[in-house]
Amino acid sequence: MFITRFAPSPTGPLHLGHAYSAILAHDMARAAGGRFLLRMEDTDLERSRPDYDALIQTDLAWLGLAWDGPILRQSEHLASYNTRLEALEDTGLLYPCSCTRSDIRAALAAPQEGVAFSVYPGTCRPRGMGTRQPGDALRLNLAAALQMLAAEDLSFTETGPAHSGRHSVDPEQALERIGDVVLSRKGEDIVAYSLASAFDDADQGVSHVIRGEDLFDFTPVQVILQHLFGLPTPIYHHHRLIRDDQGKRLAKRDDARAIAKYRAEGATPSDIRRMVGLPNP
Repeated sequence: MFITRFAPSPTGPLHLGHAYSAILAHDMARAAGGRFLLRMEDTDLERSRPDYDALIQTDLAWLGLAWDGPILRQSEHLASYNTRLEALEDTGLLYPCSCTRSDIRAALAAPQEGVAFSVYPGTCRPRGMGTRQPGDALRLNLAAALQMLAAEDLSFTETGPAHSGRHSVDPEQALERIGDVVLSRKGEDIVAYSLASAFDDADQGVSHVIRGEDLFDFTPVQVILQHLFGLPTPIYHHHRLIRDDQGKRLAKRDDARAIAKYRAEGATPSDIRRMVGLPNP
């Protein structure tokens, strides 16, 4: 069955770019006779707010989008994520990292267009798990992980217009461009976007991941994690981005393009579809 999801972070209002992604995922699922899920990626406990969670639901319902089943909130599954991550501790693939809090918090979030991966120089790589202290992060030793997965087919299918086809993870490029990613931070119950979404996609049976093309270069990270944990790799569809008049990708600070503001000014769901270039059902 075709199963996809819309997975916003409740850290601000939805804008036109979110509307495009949600509508596209919803319409693709319905056209295939499949399921459309709603997931709140609220692992950033400091910035996530219940009022944004409620506003997202209001916006989606106003747009005419109905999700199947209950909403999955990642904040309710942090212990489960960490327990599954700990299964790797004895493999030699993880090591504790005590580098700056701001650098680690930035590394835990999903990447954005125009923000390159900050490839970690390996400062804490010689440390063993026995040296982990409260507040330390856990990083993946990417070179060791790729060596362990050398015999596996690290590839994924992409159906988006810009990158359609079959893609293989290039180990050399992964080491050069991605490096040792942060997976969690102990003491704050923070789990990386890459890890939590990989677990959730597998647990929810997601067959197709539909999201913005700014996340295409991030996909090898998730493919590597899927293979490390024995998870299936879904089909990916990275769609075009909705941009402002200067060609910049919309962000949550773009309140002028917030769905709630358009609704308050009298716009209709059909107007929103027209603005983002999608047909009415």
